[in-house]
Amino acid sequence: MKKYVYSFGGGKADGDKSMKDLLGGKGANLAEMCRYGLPVPGGFTIATEVCNIYFQNGNKVPADIQQQQHDALAKLEALMGKKLGDPNDPLLLSVRSGAKFSMPGMMNTILNLGLNDVTTAGLAKKTGNDRFAYDCYRRFIQMFGEVALGIEMEHFDHIFDEKKKKRKIKIDSDLSAADLQSIIADYKKLVKKETKKEFPQDALEQLNMSRDAVFRSWHNDKAVYYRKMERIPDDIGTACTVQAMVFGNMGDDCGTGVGFTRDPGSGEKVFYGEFLINAQGEDVVAGIRTPQPIADLEKVMPSAFKELKEITTNLEKAYKDMQDFEFTIEAGKLYMLQTRNGKRTGPAAVRVAVEMVKEGLITKDDAVTRVAPSQLDQLLHPVFDTASLKSLVKLGKGIAASPGAAVGMAAFSAQSAVEMSKKGPTILVRKETTPDDIAGMDAAKGILTAVGGKSSHAAVVARGMGRPCIVGAGAISIDEKGKKFTVKAGDKTVTVKEGDFISIDGTTADLYLGQSKTVEPNTKSGFLAEFMGWADEFRGGFGVRANADIPKDAKAARNFGAEGIGLCRTEHMFFAEDRLPFMQAMIMARDEKSRRAALAKLLPMQRKDFAGLFEAMEGFPVVIRTLDPPLHEFLPKREDLMVAIAKLPHAGAKEKKEMAEKFGCKVGDLKKHLPHVLHRVEELHEMNPMLGHRGCRLGITYPEITEMQARAIFEAAVQVAKKGKKIIPEVMIPLVGGYRELDNQKEIVVRVATEVLEKAGMPDLKYYVGTMIEIPRAAITADEVAQYAEFFSFGTNDLTQTTMGLSRDDYTKFNAHYENLKIFKTDPFGSLDQEGVGKLIAMAIDLGRKTRPDIEIGICGEHGGDPDSVAFCYRVGMNYVSCSPYRVPIARLAAAQAALAKGSKTENRTA
Repeated sequence: MKKYVYSFGGGKADGDKSMKDLLGGKGANLAEMCRYGLPVPGGFTIATEVCNIYFQNGNKVPADIQQQQHDALAKLEALMGKKLGDPNDPLLLSVRSGAKFSMPGMMNTILNLGLNDVTTAGLAKKTGNDRFAYDCYRRFIQMFGEVALGIEMEHFDHIFDEKKKKRKIKIDSDLSAADLQSIIADYKKLVKKETKKEFPQDALEQLNMSRDAVFRSWHNDKAVYYRKMERIPDDIGTACTVQAMVFGNMGDDCGTGVGFTRDPGSGEKVFYGEFLINAQGEDVVAGIRTPQPIADLEKVMPSAFKELKEITTNLEKAYKDMQDFEFTIEAGKLYMLQTRNGKRTGPAAVRVAVEMVKEGLITKDDAVTRVAPSQLDQLLHPVFDTASLKSLVKLGKGIAASPGAAVGMAAFSAQSAVEMSKKGPTILVRKETTPDDIAGMDAAKGILTAVGGKSSHAAVVARGMGRPCIVGAGAISIDEKGKKFTVKAGDKTVTVKEGDFISIDGTTADLYLGQSKTVEPNTKSGFLAEFMGWADEFRGGFGVRANADIPKDAKAARNFGAEGIGLCRTEHMFFAEDRLPFMQAMIMARDEKSRRAALAKLLPMQRKDFAGLFEAMEGFPVVIRTLDPPLHEFLPKREDLMVAIAKLPHAGAKEKKEMAEKFGCKVGDLKKHLPHVLHRVEELHEMNPMLGHRGCRLGITYPEITEMQARAIFEAAVQVAKKGKKIIPEVMIPLVGGYRELDNQKEIVVRVATEVLEKAGMPDLKYYVGTMIEIPRAAITADEVAQYAEFFSFGTNDLTQTTMGLSRDDYTKFNAHYENLKIFKTDPFGSLDQEGVGKLIAMAIDLGRKTRPDIEIGICGEHGGDPDSVAFCYRVGMNYVSCSPYRVPIARLAAAQAALAKGSKTENRTA
């Protein structure tokens, strides 16, 4: 019979750390620690496969697997010398989830399983500690009630808080055994009321119900959301680990804690973590009490501290990565409950990778593959400008939990954060977060909590998501129902209401009222620069360019390591306030002569822009796309014109002046000008403009537009080249559906280029003419198109729309439903549809290279900055990707990882 249940304990284990697919991260690592001979309470792990079997079998565990569980329990009872349900000396268990990938707080845990009215009395007698026994029982009822019976935690909390209030007690541990017995009685009444049944007294029934609840938690809303956010597959399931309990809440010689072998926020090599005396594990991670720094454990329990430090140091060496560990100390004896590779911020990930290479723990290629490309995003965005902070009111300080600066409107619930973030940036403000807040944490730019420590739920999740976070800001008093918080700032009490802007610094833990300005980060030195140097070594000749329309963006892109511009959208230049009137005059023109007159005024402006780009990208290619959008986009909206015409007869002088400024004419000309523009807008109106008169179709209809742009490009090229600078112009014709369109436009570009370059005495200046592949027909006929194109650049935004028949503007109305039903694996506009659009791209590359083997091929849609899409581009043989400037380092790292995965770190992709 196939094995589904794996035992561990007593220095032996059925599994090891290589079995995460089967045992989940928690189960595999517990087995490994047992093999190392570490003090790990015994237990057994029910494999991830059983989770899927459970659902396939009508939410039931088959009898043969049930028997394996029964046998593993008997083995554990023999190991521990105790029996589950024994009235005199009961074995108590924890039941925990644990998937292959870490999902902190997203699934369920139950502690102290095996307690009932009889065994609790036996535990009290055995330990001689009534308070401890009844504290464990009330915790068990509370956790089991929520997880296995589906009773809202707030009902239990209300009973508990009322008892504390009645007894005028602030700290949980001050409740007496009698108080706890009273609470237990009320809890049991609550269970009877909510479930119509008594609280289960049979320990085996408790175990089976808890196991099933852990499996069901795989599909709870927060777990589903987290998997979607982290792109974790839905079909891998969670394991269920059952382990003998050890107790940190038996007295002052007991405790519990969590820690990291390095600082997960900064990556610094320091022993990092927190602990609580006389507490159980959930007290630390739930943020119910603010714990003590782990360094203080050395003073309180020096022997346990020394052993813990030694064990975790060895675990880091064994796993060759920063470890996140959990421990409990019972009567002075240390027990290890978990170790795993710790979640960390982007800055920490880079620093740990670099320093571990220097320590000889890992190699450079290990380091490059260890940092997720998306984590670099945290190092690339602005930090607070210290000068601007002087004008803000400092509200206090908390505990720095996740670095970075965030500015946003205070939102006091997850739902508010989600809704408010549609209008602007938000900061989620909570007394403490729970796993149910995951959607709000994802929507917010930063997180602030009043209680909790560096290992609280808010801190752990924020670090994993890369959100700046402050926890334990005890000076603020949060009224979540009233949607506000108050804090003493100097001699004044400040009230911050929902919607008020606050600024938080997750690095310094400082909190401010108001909006701080920000400054650009330094990416040219330190750990990031060294790390990116390694990444560039491994990606070889695969290029990373940037999408940039103005010199400022081009310079930013160069600072981030861009090797050229893969897309300059010339239309963005025409929307500038000083250029739009000339563009509109060209559109309003009724003949070629008038159009040319308007274009002549735009020519020097375009030339100046292109010269700036060539200078910023000296020595690197600059791909300039000719005019792409439909002309109506440069004119006022039809609805605005109709409203203005209707209002004009009744408008006062002030309103007429505003109309004249808005529509670009004199006040006296409004009566004639508005209907004239409206008439032209209606002429240009299209039922489906994205598939209408745009792209190369404009240049074919109005060749003077392409002529002007080509002249501006090559006159700028001559201007910069005469300064002794190397330039590489690449002219890209958009929306080509076949070779005839490209041939038409290429003839104009080459004719103008020849004229300009010969006149300047620079006939040998090298340039390229190519096309953007964004229509399926161009991809299907890429062999013909390649006869005229010297390069292809896949415009995957439009190619996705035209291939999938999706409008990216309207798709949002149903995309969530499609993704939930797994019709789409993910948003196809966020990550390339490799099975469909990707297949078309691969075919086009193959066809294009059959005609022109040395054709340069890249991608310039937003997918160019998505790590999964970059890896695809590498695999299908592109020469480069192009993305927004801030995503250039992300693409550089993703390309390096793709090269390492293919085992071709030195392959040269330069065309």
